[in-house]
Amino acid sequence: MEHGKDASQRAELRERIIMTSTEAFTSKGIKCITMDDIAAALGISKRTLYEVFADKETLLKESILKIQQDRDKYLQEVYEHSSNVLEVILAVFQKSIEIFHKTNKRFFEDIKKYPKVYAMMQDRQDSDSEKTMFFFKSGVEQGIFRSDVNFAIVNLLVREQFDVLLNTDICSEYPFIEVYESIMFTYIRGISTEKGAKVLEDFIQEYRKNRIGHIND
Repeated sequence: MEHGKDASQRAELRERIIMTSTEAFTSKGIKCITMDDIAAALGISKRTLYEVFADKETLLKESILKIQQDRDKYLQEVYEHSSNVLEVILAVFQKSIEIFHKTNKRFFEDIKKYPKVYAMMQDRQDSDSEKTMFFFKSGVEQGIFRSDVNFAIVNLLVREQFDVLLNTDICSEYPFIEVYESIMFTYIRGISTEKGAKVLEDFIQEYRKNRIGHIND
């Protein structure tokens, strides 16, 4: 019985470490956060931390996996309650904006310095692309997206644009959110039918109204 209690305490500690490190990495960047910082924030010894996670890269990997799992869960919930795929894409877009708003740009710059974690994120992007293609096909069937678009090309272009977003200094000239919106809205407009464009315009009007107050956050 004691063994079971130990295991559940260890699992709970593991969760707490992942939550704390995810918050620290995303809000301050990865490089400037040390294992000492994480141990201190949790009020545990460095030795205890290393017993659960061998090194910082392992901990970072688990943090990224947690972010991905939360996103998948959210996506699933939205998907189950939506009437068309564009509603799902726009809900995910809004969620991404919230996440980007809280994420320090250094996080995206630092992640490339951890090859295993970066490779895992690239693999994830590949599997996300497959899901996106399924979404596009469903959108065509629902009359939301145009049937004369080569979605494989569109998908590739969007991925490339996000690389540009992260690897150039366009974001030092314009707010990250503004650049991200410009990519997303332009891209959705281009692939939408009139029906889809109407869903998008309604969303943008509502979204801008709600965002006015947050624009300078």
